[in-house]
Amino acid sequence: MSGNNYKATVRYAGDEFFIGTPPSGHAQTIDTNGDRKSAPTPMEMLLVSVAACTAADVVSILKKKRQEVTDYKVEITGERRDEFPRAFTKFHIHHIVLGRSVSEKAVADAIELSDTKYCSVAATVRPTAKITTSFEIFEVELNKLNPLAQQNFLE
Repeated sequence: MSGNNYKATVRYAGDEFFIGTPPSGHAQTIDTNGDRKSAPTPMEMLLVSVAACTAADVVSILKKKRQEVTDYKVEITGERRDEFPRAFTKFHIHHIVLGRSVSEKAVADAIELSDTKYCSVAATVRPTAKITTSFEIFEVELNKLNPLAQQNFLE
C-alpha cells in the first residue's frame, strides 16, 4: 500500500470471532466475547497498540543516543468510561529499562519525543484520552544478571 491510504479487512468467523487482516497481511484473531478470553478484543488490541508504538520509538531513540539497553518493556494501563461507548479516557504507560549506565535524561527525552512527536497511535487517541508516563531504570552488569531476576522482569 502506498502513500497515506491503508486498507484492512475484518471477516466474521462465527461464534463472536473475527479475523482481522491489516495491510501487512498478517491475520489476527479477534474475540468480541470478552469473557471467553480466547483472543484479544478490539479494545485490548488498542491498548497494546499504544504501548507498542511508544516502545518502538523509545528503543529506537535510545539506540540513536547510544544508550546500552539490555532489556526493556512497557506496562500500560487504561481506564474506560462506564457508559457506552466505553471509550478509553486514560492511559498510563510505564517504561522499564535495564542497561548499563543508561541516562535518566536520555530515557525521559526519548519518552517525551515519542509522546509528543512520533507515536502515531498516541496522537490518534490523545484527543479523547489523557496519556501519562513514568519510567524506571535498572542498572545491570552484563553477564552478571541473575537469570531468575531476568525471568521475573520479563513476566
